[in-house]
Amino acid sequence: MKRRTFVKLGSAACATSLLPFSCMNRNQSTTKMGLQLYTVRDAMQRDVLGTLKALKVMGYTNFESYGYDALNKTYYGMTPEQFKNMLEDLELSTDSGHYGFADYLWSSREELLAYTDACIEGASRLGDEFIVWPIVREADRNLEGFKKLTEQLSIIGERTSAAGMGFAYHNFGYEFEPYEEFMPYQYIIEQTDPSQVKLEVDFYWVARAGVYTPKEIIELAPGRFPLWHIKDMDKVTRDYTELGNGSIDYKSLMPDPDRAGLKYHYIEQGGNFAQDSMSSVAQSAQYFKNELTPLF
Repeated sequence: MKRRTFVKLGSAACATSLLPFSCMNRNQSTTKMGLQLYTVRDAMQRDVLGTLKALKVMGYTNFESYGYDALNKTYYGMTPEQFKNMLEDLELSTDSGHYGFADYLWSSREELLAYTDACIEGASRLGDEFIVWPIVREADRNLEGFKKLTEQLSIIGERTSAAGMGFAYHNFGYEFEPYEEFMPYQYIIEQTDPSQVKLEVDFYWVARAGVYTPKEIIELAPGRFPLWHIKDMDKVTRDYTELGNGSIDYKSLMPDPDRAGLKYHYIEQGGNFAQDSMSSVAQSAQYFKNELTPLF
C-alpha cells in the first residue's frame, strides 16, 4: 500500500471515531522540558541522586522512567515513595514510565492483568499519569504478533482506564512497514479504543520510517498523542544523535501540540553519544531551550 493511501485511510479514521479528541488543549505541563531517563541509564545506575541534580542544572524538570521492577516494586532500587520524595525534594517530577509489557504479548488475560495491576500500583504510588508499552520484540513483529498486540493493548487500556490512569503505546519504525496490505500502526489505531489506548509518538522513528512526516502522523488520530519523544537523526548513519546535530528539522516539521493533544514531551537519545550520555543530554537541552521551546 502506498504512502498516500495510508494518509487517506488515517484521515478517514480520524474523521469517524477520533474527532472528539482533537479539541484537547495543552496545559502548563507542556512547558516542562522532559527527558526519558533511559537516555542516561549508565549515569542513573551509578548515582541516581547525582544524576538528577545534574539534569536539573541543565534545565530538565520532568522525566519518564523505565525499568520498573514489578516483582520488588522498585524504581532504580527505591520504593515508589522514595523515588517520588527524591524528585520532589529537587522540585522535579515524573508523569509517565515505560514498562515491560513486551514479555506479556502472548500471556493469558489473567497473567497480563496481574502484571498490569503491578504496574498500575507502582505508577500510582509514584504519582504518574501514564504507563507505556514501549516495544515489540523482534520475533513478534509479524502479522500474528501485531494482531495479538492490539488485543493486549485493549485489555491493558481498559484496566488502566478503570484505575483512573492513562495508557499509551510507543512506536518504533516497524509499525509502518506493510504486511500484506496491513500496516500495524494503522491497525492499532483502528482496533483500539481512543479513550483507553493513547499513543506516545517517537518522531525519530516516524522520520526514519519515512511513511509520514511528524505533522502527518498526528492527522491519523488528532488528540490521541499526549506523549512525545523528541530526538534527532544522524545525517549520515541515521542513528540517534544530539538535538540540532541531525537531519530532523523540528522548527518546520513540529506538529501543533494542541492538535496532537500533547501533555508531556521527552527528549531522548538511545545511544551514539558524541562523548557520553550526560554531555549529549546537556547539548540537546541547550538546543531545545534556544530553538524549540517557542514551538510549545
